[in-house]
Amino acid sequence: MVAAESSADVVAAVRFAKAHNLRLVVKGRGHSYLGGSCAPDSLLLWTRKMDAITVHDGFVPQGSSSKPAPAITTGAGCMWLHAYQAAAGAGRYVQGGGCTTVGVAGLVQGGGFGNFSKGFGTAAASLLEAEIVTADGDIRVVNETREPELFWALKGGGGGTFGVTTRLTLATHPLPASVGAVNATLRARSDDAYRKLLARFVAFCATSLCNPHWGEQVRAYPDNRLDIRMVFQGLTTDEARAAFKPLFDFVAANPDDYAGKETLEVVGVPARYFWNGWLYRLFARSAANFDERSGAPWTDYWWKGDGEQVGAFWHAYTSAWLPSSLLDQENRTLLVDALFAASRDWAVGLHFNKGLFGASPEVIAKARNTATHPDAFDAFALAIIAASGPTTFGGLAKPDPVLASAHRDRVNAAMEALRAAAPNSGAYVNECDYFQSDWQNALWGPNYQRLLDVKRRYDPDGLFFVHHGVGSEGWSADGFARLPS
Repeated sequence: MVAAESSADVVAAVRFAKAHNLRLVVKGRGHSYLGGSCAPDSLLLWTRKMDAITVHDGFVPQGSSSKPAPAITTGAGCMWLHAYQAAAGAGRYVQGGGCTTVGVAGLVQGGGFGNFSKGFGTAAASLLEAEIVTADGDIRVVNETREPELFWALKGGGGGTFGVTTRLTLATHPLPASVGAVNATLRARSDDAYRKLLARFVAFCATSLCNPHWGEQVRAYPDNRLDIRMVFQGLTTDEARAAFKPLFDFVAANPDDYAGKETLEVVGVPARYFWNGWLYRLFARSAANFDERSGAPWTDYWWKGDGEQVGAFWHAYTSAWLPSSLLDQENRTLLVDALFAASRDWAVGLHFNKGLFGASPEVIAKARNTATHPDAFDAFALAIIAASGPTTFGGLAKPDPVLASAHRDRVNAAMEALRAAAPNSGAYVNECDYFQSDWQNALWGPNYQRLLDVKRRYDPDGLFFVHHGVGSEGWSADGFARLPS
């Protein structure tokens, strides 16, 4: 492993790997459901120590004649919590990932959906400039003016594919006045009542959740439970509560069919405090876990809901964008039937911030200038259906293959049922099925050939390989043998 501390270290590692014909793997913060940040028999290039942050009042990309704009520059090893904290300290917001420990570089290169993407777009669309070490060992600074095709590929074309990104500069936005969360758990007392609840919720989505204020998710469970875990920005708590009133009025009006109206919880804080760890240490310890290691920053934390993913052995992980047409009056029954059928097999998560339907035209226009699959721009949500076993940390427990197989079959059955409503929609690069069929089309759609052209230009020998990454179809599954063309 090379624990890089500078771009020069990265150059040395890349040139060494090329000279000695080594398979090279790039690891930033390490969030990778597909395991792209590690591989056996390979040289690991680790960028975590490259985590410096600079906040700019006015930034101009090299070679550009554009006006200076507020921005933030981070090293490849920076995590989003620190970027959020730095930006908020300057009264700004930068669009990043929902999990606080996600790495900036990996998220941007995968597209980059976060809590408030319907309001501020994707992280990839915010990219103004990047420094990258390509397979020839050169350091390149790329933007809309300098090497624009490589720059475009870095905006959603997949991490660890086109080179080693060492520094990224992203546009920032005015910090919203307030952010908050809406939590509730509703239960239907029968299958028929649950189907009616799903129908009411789908109608509610169409009128109330597809706008720049809302993000995060709602989950439909096999036990006829609807779990609401949403976040909002730019609303007061009273406004957020009022937005959910129609749904809870429906539940309250049918007490024989539903339980849970009393579980509604709406909380909000000034946005400048949202990423400050002291807030959760002092007032909301139920929301966050803290890094208690000696020397760790006092304000470093992660959301408790994310903790179960650390070290998890994934039995199955699938995703699909759900087109906005399913919210049209004539198509809602199709969506409700698919959601109900899918939820009989496994929990279905609807991630509203990972589909841009309802965002402003400006946000969508900027997102279209990235390599992200176009299906994302008209999707009201990304559906994620997944299952995992207990963490393999703390003794490295062996996975249970029988349980894993059973979970896999149920997850796949649930996604197949859901696909009845969205048979040909794409999947999110950073959160998709390891065994995705027709992955080139599923992950990038019409953008794939353009990405492949960039790959062939900047990495003709395939030094950078990741599972189902651009150009990986030319190699064996482990990346060690080039396949005949």
